[in-house]
Amino acid sequence: MGFFHEGDLKNCSVHLSEDGRAVVIVDQTKLPNETVYLTLTTKEEIYDAIKVLAVRGAPAIGICAGYAMYVLALQKSGMSYDAFAGAMKADGEYINSSRPTAVNLSWAIRRQLGVIDENAGKPVPDIIALLKEEAVQIQIEDIEMCGRISEYGLSLVKPGDGILTHCNAGPLATSKYGTAIGPILLGKERGIDFKVFADETRPLLQGARLTSYELEKAGVDVTLICDNMASMVMKNGWVQACFVGCDRIAANGDFANKIGTSGVAILAKHYGIPFYTLGPTSTIDMNCPTGDDIRIELRDPEEIKNKWYEKPMALPETKCFNPSFDVTDHELLTAIVTDRGIVYPPFDVNLKKLFD
Repeated sequence: MGFFHEGDLKNCSVHLSEDGRAVVIVDQTKLPNETVYLTLTTKEEIYDAIKVLAVRGAPAIGICAGYAMYVLALQKSGMSYDAFAGAMKADGEYINSSRPTAVNLSWAIRRQLGVIDENAGKPVPDIIALLKEEAVQIQIEDIEMCGRISEYGLSLVKPGDGILTHCNAGPLATSKYGTAIGPILLGKERGIDFKVFADETRPLLQGARLTSYELEKAGVDVTLICDNMASMVMKNGWVQACFVGCDRIAANGDFANKIGTSGVAILAKHYGIPFYTLGPTSTIDMNCPTGDDIRIELRDPEEIKNKWYEKPMALPETKCFNPSFDVTDHELLTAIVTDRGIVYPPFDVNLKKLFD
């Protein structure tokens, strides 16, 4: 039995509006205190939503991009094929520039542009209809992928285990279940309970605002901790596995995830705790040789000093370094959990087998 069921699409954090002419997202910047939906119709609105993390999580960004390309295409239905194809390519490049690190963004845009290229010569309205079908298919595939990832991940832990996670890789970041916390939610669905420790995840607090929110709503035993408490929790013997997501996996197994992930991996190695990253095969970039080739996005330094405080927590002249992601070395990884199976070292050899 598959993991996708009718009704799933409208329950996702990213979906089409009722009239099918806009992308609707849950504004993740407002959670957990407010549940706000944004309706996006222009390329500028879509760019901004991705840039400011109103929609975030590699799979969710890809889903958003797929629907965005369809919504933008609707506005060009009267163009000739050549003008349409050129305008869509320009829109795709613009949207892709909003978040350069997450490979799913460029992957989904290329997939939609491929639909346009493959159907050259057909009437533009017919191509637009195919773009809608492809966008829906991207989301259905994500639901199925997350289900399989969750199934594989669930096989790595036993009832009652303590699991530490960093950042947010649940349903808000995907379509259903999620990746890193997918096994926890699937386990809960099947009556299997875990004790989860969620790092708050600086600087944007996705672990505090989103992961703990999702787990609490699902009835999971979750404890929120500050990032610098992970070592104590591990030393106390409360953690039997670490599950984290990924925004891009290099061909050698190095991977980018929210800043602080590499530190968690180093601690897990020290304490002998298995450390897993979970993500769909679309997150694996075989054209990216190593983590050194992953471009790391830098965010506004003012987020560190001002974002979560009534008053600034540092002097105006104090410099801040605010990368969104760091790269975890493949040597710190126990395994990579994908929708096509669990990949163990040597990663440079075994990742290739996924695509054979």
